[in-house]
Amino acid sequence: MQRVFVGTEAVAAGAVTKYELRAHYQRVFPDVYTCARDLTVRDRAMGAYLWSRRRGVVSGVAASALHGAKWVDPQTPIELNYPNNKSPQGIVARNETLFAEELQTLHGLPVTTLQRTAFDLARRGTIKQAVARLDALANATRFNADDVLDLTPRHARVSGLPRIPRVLNLVDAGAQSPKETWLRLLLIEAGFPRPRTQIPVLSPSGRPLYYLDMGWENVMIAVEYDGEHHRTNRDTYTNDVNRSDYIHDLGWRIIRVVAGHRRSEIIEKTRRAWSLRSELRAISLPRLRSEF
Repeated sequence: MQRVFVGTEAVAAGAVTKYELRAHYQRVFPDVYTCARDLTVRDRAMGAYLWSRRRGVVSGVAASALHGAKWVDPQTPIELNYPNNKSPQGIVARNETLFAEELQTLHGLPVTTLQRTAFDLARRGTIKQAVARLDALANATRFNADDVLDLTPRHARVSGLPRIPRVLNLVDAGAQSPKETWLRLLLIEAGFPRPRTQIPVLSPSGRPLYYLDMGWENVMIAVEYDGEHHRTNRDTYTNDVNRSDYIHDLGWRIIRVVAGHRRSEIIEKTRRAWSLRSELRAISLPRLRSEF
């Protein structure tokens, strides 16, 4: 029996009884069941597809996960391009125009293509949510923004269309987590020049030894987000100390950000670092910008 299956089909085939279905299997969506305890996005996408009587097309965030994007919550609602006004909890059904060249098969499921998936992500949610989702997709696939923009003339009436170029312009494939996306956007919003991500720090032999999350090479200021594992894993902590010493000796100023740091605190630390470097290099300080 498949990991996710249609209940009535399994009963009709004699694979399970109605009693066994209720007693031993988990209901995912109406008439869709599973034998698994922990469902992946792929499992739930398959369940949504089966619920649609195998007519829906997986799109949006779930499609991005099927394309390889990380950091997607397994419980995220599954977006389906499928005309239905009464979709169950956990499924978001939409009835939008999809052209044949915007469809493909992944993991046995009909899914929007990489370009169409990015197109949809760019126009939904808040600006910051859209950028974070696209960062994850770009990190996994390195999709081409121009290919996404090429879709806009064909879908002139969809919602969120005007903001797509702006969102795509903010995307950075170097983001290694949603928190790094959040931090980068915070710095841009505060008026700092757009930081470069994954800056290589070279060894004495000239090869990349470490990579900085983000920063500005001209002033040698880096900003990094440290997750909990940096403090709870001893090997990671020891490596961080050695890494910090080496980078500091090269002249870099590193601003470390952890959970709990306030936005104003991060901005002030960064501005202070710029101020110190500006005194040495006659670089003007960035000005604050408005909110996204």
